[in-house]
Amino acid sequence: MYRGASIGVVMPAYDEEGFVGDVIREMPDYVDRIYAIDDRSTDGTWDEILEAAREDADANAGRDAADDAPLVTDGGASALTARASVRDSIGRVVPIQHRENRGAGGAIKTGYLAARADGVDATVTVDADGQMDLSQMPRLLDPLVENEADYAKGNRLLSREYRAAMPRFRFVGNAILSFLTKIASGYWKTMDPQNGYTAISGDALKAIDLENLYEYYGYCNDLLVKLNVHGMRVADVAMPAVYGDEESSITYSEYIPKVSTMLLRNFLWRLKTKYLVLDFHPLALFYLVGAGLATTGVFAAAVTLFATLATVGPSVQGSTTVLLLVAGIAFLLFAMVFDMAESEHLERQVR
Repeated sequence: MYRGASIGVVMPAYDEEGFVGDVIREMPDYVDRIYAIDDRSTDGTWDEILEAAREDADANAGRDAADDAPLVTDGGASALTARASVRDSIGRVVPIQHRENRGAGGAIKTGYLAARADGVDATVTVDADGQMDLSQMPRLLDPLVENEADYAKGNRLLSREYRAAMPRFRFVGNAILSFLTKIASGYWKTMDPQNGYTAISGDALKAIDLENLYEYYGYCNDLLVKLNVHGMRVADVAMPAVYGDEESSITYSEYIPKVSTMLLRNFLWRLKTKYLVLDFHPLALFYLVGAGLATTGVFAAAVTLFATLATVGPSVQGSTTVLLLVAGIAFLLFAMVFDMAESEHLERQVR
């Protein structure tokens, strides 16, 4: 336990042979459950999880059972039958193997389901490739155990070394998705939403629609939208990155457009659910009117350009186009200002 709270770690792993075992063995002593999810790896990841679990159990054989949190003993298997095979826990490790490959988001969802069923107070997500500094975990947990946040996430973009080491295309892609996630989620101060080093409270896991969590790499972005709708507090924690021999499996040319489309759907869902269904706020109408006027303005600009090329007098058309664009942008800016104000009390930064 950590400061009186039971701690679970969800660790998704796909083809992480040579890394996953070390991550399990290096897990801090205060972690009560390690949900190691093998996402149908094609290498020796599963065997390495089992071997490391046994080693971890032997190393913690003298651990006082009274120090462990009173958790459900089946590892949440009843909620995971259709998704995965859940082995009996080996010490504090719960080995879980997917019946089919579900992607990073799918593995996180499986671990979250198990942690929710176990009633864990706080659940951390840790990649199996060793990129995350486990000594930094308390920085994510402190805002939760002090009841200052329901969700804490790492922010690597505050690190100059990280920005310098990141390839230009990846940095630009991260910046674009960060901005789109701000709009979609309503958490305007939150950065680096692709960072998978996070901690979430048990209450937040119970509140959100966990069963419909996005199962691709954009699960972090999707989760932020769901948290905002339920009024959950988010802490953005400055966090260094650890680099080794691992390679990213993300194909950014596919990742960026796919996640961007998901964020657009989520943005519209958030406006409808939070500001029209659960409560009413005119910012939803400002967004809709602004988007409509701006879209009409762009269409009018295309017509004006065509008219100009056809040598037809465009003066009136040009004025209308400018008016529509300016009005649309003004409505959108007003909506964003209202949106920022609505969620400002839900955000905090930890340097």
